[in-house]
Amino acid sequence: MRFSSLLFSAVILATANLQVFAQTVCPPDGCGLSVSAIEANRWPRVQPLPIDDALLFDRDYRQIEGAFSVHTAPNSPERENFGAGYTFLTVIEQSGEWTRVGDNQWVQSEILSDTIAPSRFAGALLPQDEALPYPVAWTLWHLRGSRTPGGPEAADNPFLYRYTRVYIYATVEVNGYFWYQIGPDQWVHQFKVAKLLPVNKPEAVDTEKWVSVDLYEQVAIAYEGNRPVFATLVSSGLEDWPTNEGVFHVYVRFKRTRMSGAYAQPDFYYLQEVPWTMYFDDQIALHGAYWHDGFGFRRSHGCVNLTITDAHWLFHWAESEYDYGAGDMVGPAVFVYSSGVYN
Repeated sequence: MRFSSLLFSAVILATANLQVFAQTVCPPDGCGLSVSAIEANRWPRVQPLPIDDALLFDRDYRQIEGAFSVHTAPNSPERENFGAGYTFLTVIEQSGEWTRVGDNQWVQSEILSDTIAPSRFAGALLPQDEALPYPVAWTLWHLRGSRTPGGPEAADNPFLYRYTRVYIYATVEVNGYFWYQIGPDQWVHQFKVAKLLPVNKPEAVDTEKWVSVDLYEQVAIAYEGNRPVFATLVSSGLEDWPTNEGVFHVYVRFKRTRMSGAYAQPDFYYLQEVPWTMYFDDQIALHGAYWHDGFGFRRSHGCVNLTITDAHWLFHWAESEYDYGAGDMVGPAVFVYSSGVYN
């Protein structure tokens, strides 16, 4: 069933209503929704992407800490050397004290870490036949929540793991910060969750399929027209390497590609195989990141990091936006913006 503009407006309205009724002092009878109202819509009705271990572990990723050299064959003179940095390589084969990481590229096995286990977090497909009754968010920390806005965490509240999907039922302002109700007697500071906030299609977006990246919430949403179809957590650029705001287009993409930068500098990085990469702003890309599980927080050199599961889905979802027969290599538009002032 098609997702109507009315349904999309309902999602926006639900978000807007929470802001309109934000308050600074709870009334005598308390804040937020009742237990019965919450239980009627306890958990977000979204469909998380399935986790495919064959996809996550189709490569044997390893990290190298410290400087290292690459050789053309075991026990041969070094071919090139690299200084210490943020380095990840892909193991192709091991032969005793030596490991092959590419064509005529061998390193000593002892410098490699154990196999890296990619994040098992995955974003979610959004319902197309009904409006979400409340804004959806992901918890960014393991938490139990406070019984009142601004209060201490309650030891007897249910434990929620990081990456739990929750509804935001009500919002209260305390000392200049928002506290969100995510369950009965469960309130969390705004910094403890990342909200899914759909936006209207900007005039500059000229593709049917497009992606928004909210730098404040660290959330990306995929759209078809005005219809949000998928949302997930991301990790964008740190303060020294910001992800630029604006409207861009994917201009080239790779199933696997090497990324490196800041050679001989303290922030040197070398990533041998970055999966499901779509460049949209010069050297800034949407891509899979197997080397961390910090989604929902800024941590990159400018790129928009996604889990392998999410990057793989986005890469293939975007396929229909290309017209290869007409020589059109321009992909989906990417709208990068901030819904708030990052603190």
